[in-house]
Amino acid sequence: MSEDVGFAGQITPEQVVQVVEKGFKSVINNRPDLEAGDSQPTSADLEVAARNAGLDYVYQPIVAGQITELDVRNFANHYNELPKPILMFCRTGNRSNNLYQLAKQMDLLDD
Repeated sequence: MSEDVGFAGQITPEQVVQVVEKGFKSVINNRPDLEAGDSQPTSADLEVAARNAGLDYVYQPIVAGQITELDVRNFANHYNELPKPILMFCRTGNRSNNLYQLAKQMDLLDD
């Protein structure tokens, strides 16, 4: 985590208010819809909650263990354009953190 980015496990539409209260301006969802079955909130539901709360929202699903260079470059474009700080999430936060670290190692992030 840095002052520009934070990582979390799955959030719910009801938790979006807490995301705003913590000062985040944007959310990147890296968890594919239905990865955990019907119990997981959909990206569409999360996007509605985020936008209603005044957050920018990006859905960039990443399959665990299958991050590609294209995924990293697409993420870097989102990261560089979104208002910060950004909360990135997936099931545990690890995928999101890995995506961020790879983009950093490739020197793709504007700081």
